[in-house]
Amino acid sequence: MMGLAIFFGASTVSPEPAPPSLSPLLQAAMRGDERAIRGLYQDHEVAVRRFAARLVGDADGAEDLVQEVFVALPEALRRFRGASSLRTFLLSMTAHRASHYVRAAARRRAAHARLETDAQSQPAQPDATLRRKELAAALQRALDDIPLDQRVAFVLCEVEERSSPEAAEIVGADEATVRARVMLAKKKLRELLEKRGAR
Repeated sequence: MMGLAIFFGASTVSPEPAPPSLSPLLQAAMRGDERAIRGLYQDHEVAVRRFAARLVGDADGAEDLVQEVFVALPEALRRFRGASSLRTFLLSMTAHRASHYVRAAARRRAAHARLETDAQSQPAQPDATLRRKELAAALQRALDDIPLDQRVAFVLCEVEERSSPEAAEIVGADEATVRARVMLAKKKLRELLEKRGAR
């Protein structure tokens, strides 16, 4: 799978902060301090939003998912012990809460594709632009057709270019499982794209 940044945006994953020794800001947030929770939102919202957008493939669904994650954060912090970075913890929350948003976005894409098929005319676009949009849409529809655990692993490792150990920590699985999920996802995506004539 080459050139995924073309379809999902440039991979600008910021370096993970080292596993925290529970900073004062985090300690305050764990006590329920609203200003501290807003501070955590400001520190991590961009990374969570980027991951959600790539995972869901729909701006509205991704926005709803981000909001759900941060609304749930004060309660979730009760389980946080600092074994991983807070960023990893937040991405894990995002992955585990994504299924509803992924399914809803897939339904919207399918409905949109049906409407486009029924449309009589489309505005003229340069060939390269049109081809790029078609490939992006085909890849997104193919992602809709693979299991969520494979989709999450694929987005983490292939789109966000995270390492297998980091992805394993986010999804709560061992590295071998993550690598197997990525391999299965790539195989299935390749088959789906070839079947649909998108290469």
